[in-house]
Amino acid sequence: MSDFREEEALGKAYDAQLLRRLVTYLRPYKWSVVFAVVLTLLVGPLEVVGPYLFGFGIDKYIVPGANQTMPRAAALSGIGWVSFIYLSALVLSFGVQFLQVRIMQNVGQQTLYDLRKEIFERLQRLPMSFFDRSPVGRLVTRVTTDVDALNDLFASGIAAMANDAIVLLCIGAVMIDMNWRLALATFSVLPLILLATWIFRDRVRDANRRIRTAIARINAFLQEHVSGMSIVQLFNRERKSSEQFAELNRIHMEAYKDAILAFAVFFPAVELFSTAAIAIVFWYGGLRSIAGVVEVGVLVTFMQYAQRFFRPIQDLSEKFNILQSAMAACERIFKLLDEPIPAPPLEPVLSLANPRGEIEFRNVWFAYNGGPNPPDEDWVLRDVSFHIAPGQALAIVGHTGAGKTTLIQLLLRFYDIQRGEILLDGKNILLYNVQDLRRQFGIVLQDPFLFTGTLESNVRLGNEEIDRAAVESALREVGLGPLIASLPEGVATSVSERGATFSVGQRQLISFARALAHNPRFLILDEATSSVDTKTEVLIREALDRLLEGRTSLVIAHRLSTIQHADRILVFHKGKLREQGSHQQLLAVRGIYYRLYQLQYKDQELRVSFGSQGSETGTTIPADD
Repeated sequence: MSDFREEEALGKAYDAQLLRRLVTYLRPYKWSVVFAVVLTLLVGPLEVVGPYLFGFGIDKYIVPGANQTMPRAAALSGIGWVSFIYLSALVLSFGVQFLQVRIMQNVGQQTLYDLRKEIFERLQRLPMSFFDRSPVGRLVTRVTTDVDALNDLFASGIAAMANDAIVLLCIGAVMIDMNWRLALATFSVLPLILLATWIFRDRVRDANRRIRTAIARINAFLQEHVSGMSIVQLFNRERKSSEQFAELNRIHMEAYKDAILAFAVFFPAVELFSTAAIAIVFWYGGLRSIAGVVEVGVLVTFMQYAQRFFRPIQDLSEKFNILQSAMAACERIFKLLDEPIPAPPLEPVLSLANPRGEIEFRNVWFAYNGGPNPPDEDWVLRDVSFHIAPGQALAIVGHTGAGKTTLIQLLLRFYDIQRGEILLDGKNILLYNVQDLRRQFGIVLQDPFLFTGTLESNVRLGNEEIDRAAVESALREVGLGPLIASLPEGVATSVSERGATFSVGQRQLISFARALAHNPRFLILDEATSSVDTKTEVLIREALDRLLEGRTSLVIAHRLSTIQHADRILVFHKGKLREQGSHQQLLAVRGIYYRLYQLQYKDQELRVSFGSQGSETGTTIPADD
């Protein structure tokens, strides 16, 4: 079950260490950031200019004009110049903020592109043990939702907060310089606004945490139920699933309604307090203006400054939540990026261009918990030793949980062993680069996986050396010639997610063609014929005769009929290699393999018997699946 505690964690609103690390991603774009900072320093003064010009124009040209102390033409000219300068300041302010937003949006997108790329590259390098314990939905959230939270910070958070802070400082400084008494009157409502901001911040923090957790749960629920929709419908789980989703949806709705309520109360409250501040300035400033202490233009200037002073406070309160969400997302992202990649005990020093094809397991012990000395019951493989000569076909059989598939995962270095050695051409596989090692293997799994794209791209898997002719040849060799001929677009036919438009058997054959087209030195078949019918299995066996020729191969099989011609068969039981030999030799021993064979033989006899009975009643029951 997914653990949502990471999504619930609020984290600090400001974490200097995280922010310093985040800033390192801005280094390639440092000159753009510097230019944006310079533009920020211009925003505040440009915001201050407008009210100051209005006040100056009133005191210089309008009030004197009313008193006939200035010629009308001079007053009109002065008002015209003040208006022109004010409009110029507006245009310049628009240009500065446009450039700033444009630059920061571009820097933000470039930075997030780099970050997403780094996260995905990190995911591809992490060991399989990490994915065993990490839900897929949470990893997807790191690359999407969490990075989007940082996008909000870069695109509208940092620049806007810097602008608001500069505007507040500039307006406050000018107000105090012009008339400190009127400035104090304006600031008199600040305690109430700060109190409202504090309450709002706590409410929105809690609501955002609940929204984030609810979204994570909804995503996980949707991913699980969409993937398993056939089971939901087969077992009539639609009503129960709808009830569960409705509850998750309700929790998300309630959290969002609480956030909306907080915004609905906070912004009108700040508007109320700021209007009250304007009224206080008008009342106090009006009295002092009547007394002749304060000029009318100064009073008008202060009223406009009061309006502009409280707007950044509203913005800063909202940007605080963006900052906090970004810090929490940043912490989760860096936790993923800091996930250790275990270093092998040996440094890769050998190339693997043309391997002979020899494999040896020597006293191998392995447990999935990864510790050097796990409890005795955790060992999956216990002191396993065997040797495969170049070109040999080795079959591996055993009950479920005997450790068969684990052998393959160790050979391909999805996991590293705790004790013993795995040798390739007489050298420890830890001495080979892991990409070079895996490049030599072709593998066909029990559950074939197809990517979204085309048939051709699924066979090639990005290998430019495999052309279309080779793809078509590989598909025909595994018996898919009629299928390709029936498709209007041939190998260019689109493949939907996980190859849902193809049958299981067709997907399995495509995975065989993939292995064949890459022409590997080693071939691994992990229950590769378990998902196909008898007719398809015959086609695969014919293709395998050509595919196995000259290659070292390991075949894990449940159907013993598919491995009778292997050079040697290994029989595993409870993590130990109990028997090995040819098919006839193992039958002669009358051990585990013999019992497995007898069970399958009786099962086939039973199926044939039922098939005969079915034919008598007009029903055809296949003797083998």
